[in-house]
Amino acid sequence: MAKIEKLDGKSMDIVADNIEKLKEIFPDVFTEGKVDFEALEATLGEYVEGKEERYSFNWNGKAAARRIAQTPSTGTLRPAPEESKDWDATENLYIEGDNLEVLKLLQKSYHKQVKMIYIDPPYNTGKDFVYKDNFKDNIKNYMEQTGQVDTEGNKLSTNSDASGRYHSNWLNMMYPRLKLARNLLKDDGVIFISLDDGEISSLRKICDEIFGEDNFIGNIAWKKTSGDNKPSFAFTHDNIAIYGKTVNQIPRVPLTKKQAKQYKNPDNDPKGDWAETDYRSKWSKEERKNLYYAIINPHTKEEIYPDTYSNTTRVWACSKETHLLNAQEGILWWGIDGQSKEPKKKRYLSEHKGANTRSVWTDAGTNDDASKEVKSLLNGDYFDNPKPVSLLKRLEIIMLQDNDLILDFFSGSATTAHAIMQLNAEDNGSRKYIMVQLPEETEEKSEAYKAGYKNICEIGKERIRRAGEKIKEENADKEGIENLDIGFKVFKLDSSNIKAWDSESDDLEQNLWDSVENIKSDRTSDDLMYEILLKYGLDLTLPIEELTLAGKKVYVVGLGSLVICLDEAITLDTVEAIAALKEKYGSDDLMRVVFRDNGFKDAEVKTNAIQILKQFGIDDVKSL
Repeated sequence: MAKIEKLDGKSMDIVADNIEKLKEIFPDVFTEGKVDFEALEATLGEYVEGKEERYSFNWNGKAAARRIAQTPSTGTLRPAPEESKDWDATENLYIEGDNLEVLKLLQKSYHKQVKMIYIDPPYNTGKDFVYKDNFKDNIKNYMEQTGQVDTEGNKLSTNSDASGRYHSNWLNMMYPRLKLARNLLKDDGVIFISLDDGEISSLRKICDEIFGEDNFIGNIAWKKTSGDNKPSFAFTHDNIAIYGKTVNQIPRVPLTKKQAKQYKNPDNDPKGDWAETDYRSKWSKEERKNLYYAIINPHTKEEIYPDTYSNTTRVWACSKETHLLNAQEGILWWGIDGQSKEPKKKRYLSEHKGANTRSVWTDAGTNDDASKEVKSLLNGDYFDNPKPVSLLKRLEIIMLQDNDLILDFFSGSATTAHAIMQLNAEDNGSRKYIMVQLPEETEEKSEAYKAGYKNICEIGKERIRRAGEKIKEENADKEGIENLDIGFKVFKLDSSNIKAWDSESDDLEQNLWDSVENIKSDRTSDDLMYEILLKYGLDLTLPIEELTLAGKKVYVVGLGSLVICLDEAITLDTVEAIAALKEKYGSDDLMRVVFRDNGFKDAEVKTNAIQILKQFGIDDVKSL
């Protein structure tokens, strides 16, 4: 008898996924489903390190931190439309929750979808927070940290430098999050990490391990102006470490206004503005004899060698054959009316591929600028040392094209989202963002608390709302500004909507009832629907249409790629109406259907439902 398969309630199993990848590359090292390490070592040959002493970076808790990154989450993200903006239209996400669990939940839906990650994590100064991960049950830990349950368990706290594991605590926090984040990056994606000098050496070491030492791109020293003044030394910069997923370089950046001013067109060249470049090379006559030859000044007909009018041993920058082509194409400049004795080569602005990113930034805004930005929007100083929009926008310009996605899982004051909206307004782009932030409570004596902001997420969401409206207002006359996406969908981390069997419970009767009615009583069909999207690995911003078929609510996700019906007492009339949707949406793509496990009118309807859907070519049918 046909049976509907139950939907897996866990997030992506990273270990299983890695094993499958290993099987694809080395199928011969598997025996009865297990890895034969002797065979693997033989296959890898000289690339296996067999010595006991080797270069590595270890600390107390590293093994556990690696394990937690590989442990699937049983949590979910619950929608909060009432706290969102433009819920039905926006493609941006704001997620409240412990970023470790959120990153796990995003593994299927956003695997290799993110072009750029920017994070500004706790600097481990002894005054900031370190996320305390409970390796047994991080969902419970999160509920405790955010005051959603009463307990004396693990709480969010400062990481005092008096602790014997001061650096280890910070590394145990960062390591699994970076491991998970790497999976979300596109192959050409890049991560930018802001940090001061305190933990930058530790960060470099774990990033070398996670992203690969060869994929270190560089380190930007950003002049933040204000800083911690210590004896005889004023720290006025922060670091921004840059690593690629599989690349060790970033795109060239557009020329600055100062650089672009060097390009002019005094001779009305039809190719446009150009700048002079030297026609000599760095080589000497002894090194490149073939590049030492005479060229003819077309105005005076004089023969000129590289050293005719210059006391130098250098030679021309190209061969004689190439020089003749340059002269023929008119890309040599002898000055106005040929007054120069030696030529320069034209470099056209239209052919410029951009400039290299400099490693020192002194003109990308400061912490003071950022504080003023937040204060002007929210009428109060609610954040210590936020990042300025100009800094984030400059980073985004380097990496993001029109439709790319950026992730910030230490969202804080939501500068990243603000900068994305500003950049999209300037160039009519449609870049998207995912912000993730722990709803860390504000202190009762703080200015933020007195203004009504009970946690950091409330501040971040309000900043995005006000910033978006201000950007639209300031660009009201710009064509297409009405299409600017200034909305965001809010989701909140919580335990799964589906009850788990509690093997430690003494209440057997209650456990049995729970196994029959397996959906938590305080959860809505919308809660369940978005958990299904996560488990299937679908984008949380896909278009969702709500239909009523034979009296039952049906969700149609992504123009028919997934159909969900979570009502009870489903009859064959509803099943047949669902099957007909495949023809309605006119797609040959696989349609998947999910029902509530006990949602059918009776067992006969459940059995016949599978056969009806198969007749329409719908084989992927699951229940929860």
